[in-house]
Amino acid sequence: MAYHYDDQNIFAKILRGEIPNDTVLETEHTLAFRDINAQAPTHVLVIPKGSYVTFDHFSAEASDAEIIDFTRAIGAVCRLTEVSPDAGNGYRLIANAGRDGVQEVPHLHVHVIGGRVLGRMLQPAR
Repeated sequence: MAYHYDDQNIFAKILRGEIPNDTVLETEHTLAFRDINAQAPTHVLVIPKGSYVTFDHFSAEASDAEIIDFTRAIGAVCRLTEVSPDAGNGYRLIANAGRDGVQEVPHLHVHVIGGRVLGRMLQPAR
């Protein structure tokens, strides 16, 4: 499948330094920053620095180094923000993809959400 990456999306602009962000963690291949529309006390977006649209795109085309870095960065964010079960009460990871997944920005991003009880993940279809 061909993935179309729009280099004018907001996360691409953040990566280029055109839009400021509240950085939580930056590594060689990953940037994590606080969501400006936080849905919980902890709401951090973790994005790869590469031009990947969705997780399946990332997993198919990213280098091993990018995949390892991104995965470890997500874990580090959980520890740094003290939502991991070791330091807090848990968290949720969300990565939306495509129209049915209600993906708003066409750049892979994982939401790390915690700091309160989050409720059920999905409501039954009606």
